[in-house]
Amino acid sequence: MTMMTLIPSRRVLNDAFPGLAVSVLVAVTAQFLSEHYGAPAMLLALLLGLALNFLAEPGSRTAPGIEFTARSVLRLGVALLGARISVELLAELGGPAIALMVAGVVLTILFALAASRLVGRGWRFALLTGGSVAICGASAAMAIAAVLPRHRKSERDLVFTVLSVTVLSTVAMVLYPMLADAFGFTARDSGVFLGGTIHDVAQVVGAGFSISEESGETATLVKLIRVSMLAPVVLCFSLAIRARGLTGEAGEG
Repeated sequence: MTMMTLIPSRRVLNDAFPGLAVSVLVAVTAQFLSEHYGAPAMLLALLLGLALNFLAEPGSRTAPGIEFTARSVLRLGVALLGARISVELLAELGGPAIALMVAGVVLTILFALAASRLVGRGWRFALLTGGSVAICGASAAMAIAAVLPRHRKSERDLVFTVLSVTVLSTVAMVLYPMLADAFGFTARDSGVFLGGTIHDVAQVVGAGFSISEESGETATLVKLIRVSMLAPVVLCFSLAIRARGLTGEAGEG
């Protein structure tokens, strides 16, 4: 039994190695260029990744390893980055900023409910899109979709939401640092701005560290505060749905 479990692991590692090697090469090259030319390593890594995007196409030898890096390794990196953040930084951020993040999540969901009613969409779609924008993008969308009553357009709404927040997060990762610079934000203010507005964690990290290390750490902390609200929000949605006796319907979401 032990040998049978080891063989697939070795095979998976062999399949992933070419893509892992490419990812490591991109990271090392970006860091080298950053140290010698002063450009942000995150931005250089993004540009190199875009240039080598053809290596991630389905069917290529490097695709499995790149996909593994983009999912598992990236998440591990974000987790380690979060562990790096000190209690002192959390204290420096202050209670008002934390309260602002919490209020922002609540107000975003309430705005989604109001906007959804104006455009003739149902409350399910409002909770799905509002929650994903307010908290952590695609991950929040999938978690919220799991507790919402099913209807005939559930899958379509989920796919639309995931694609939308992913595309918008990627665009924001490039544009928002420019906005922060145009508005004259300090490194700390830029971090709060980026962490409080960009949907996905990976894009927040990329945008923050493209400005400075302080901006990156602040943006990551602010984003993790938003992410920590996912479980309470999903629980509140679930309890509210059960309390009102709402079930799946064939109509609009």
